[in-house]
Amino acid sequence: MTTYTQQINGDTWLVENDRDNLKISYRLKEIIAEEQSEFQHVMIVDSYDFGRTLVLDGVVQTTSADGHIYNEMITHVPLAIHPNAKKVLIIGGGDCGAAREVAKYEQIETIDQVEIDQTVVKLCLEYLPEVSGRLSDPRVHFHFTDGMKYVKEHQDEYDVIIVDSSDPVGPGEALFAKTFYQDVYQALKADGLMVCQSMSPFLNNEITAQTYGRIGEIFVHRKLYIATVPTYPGALWSFTIGSKKYHDVSIPSFEKQTKYVNYNILHNCFYLPERLQDFE
Repeated sequence: MTTYTQQINGDTWLVENDRDNLKISYRLKEIIAEEQSEFQHVMIVDSYDFGRTLVLDGVVQTTSADGHIYNEMITHVPLAIHPNAKKVLIIGGGDCGAAREVAKYEQIETIDQVEIDQTVVKLCLEYLPEVSGRLSDPRVHFHFTDGMKYVKEHQDEYDVIIVDSSDPVGPGEALFAKTFYQDVYQALKADGLMVCQSMSPFLNNEITAQTYGRIGEIFVHRKLYIATVPTYPGALWSFTIGSKKYHDVSIPSFEKQTKYVNYNILHNCFYLPERLQDFE
């Protein structure tokens, strides 16, 4: 089994090689769980600064300290735009944090979660309750299969599709392709919308721009919005919405139990820094 930790002066460190010129190191209290799945190396570790953390192939995906920011932003924003979502599809999101947030909406009737790696879901439900909430909502249906294949087989079915993918490497690479976004479009109802994470607009500007461009070629409406997620390289993270009809936050109030998102953030997250004005 490949190891992604190092012993330095008697301490265990996770060293994430994000790019040629950047490494991020986390001092660990312990490795809680570790498995090599069919698709990738999966670890749950306990870090000193960020608490329990999901690590895939040596790259931090979510943490107990700030995972709620990402999961709240990728779910509550699109659900604040679509006025009456009943059926939601989540592609990826094996930590179950996104499904946990969607389940806070009583009007949602079905939440289909498509995750290629069952090991990720298993370990997060057992060892990462701060993110997964040990999700057990009967409306959530897990499908352990390829997300690309799944959307091809379901057309005109979903109100909202949330693409909660890892970075565009390994299993997550195909979820950034234009052909995939086209299939997502077909899987949505006539007034449906989708959202995906589109990386750091500072460290991964080319991916953010490419994602924004591809979605704009397919959907009538597209919007970029941002949030600060301390764990992620670059900290400032982007999300891109593609919509067939709705494009503005429409809710008169917001009363969900959250740690980051509130009514003002839902409206103001679309106001971009000057450097990102080309995305408006």
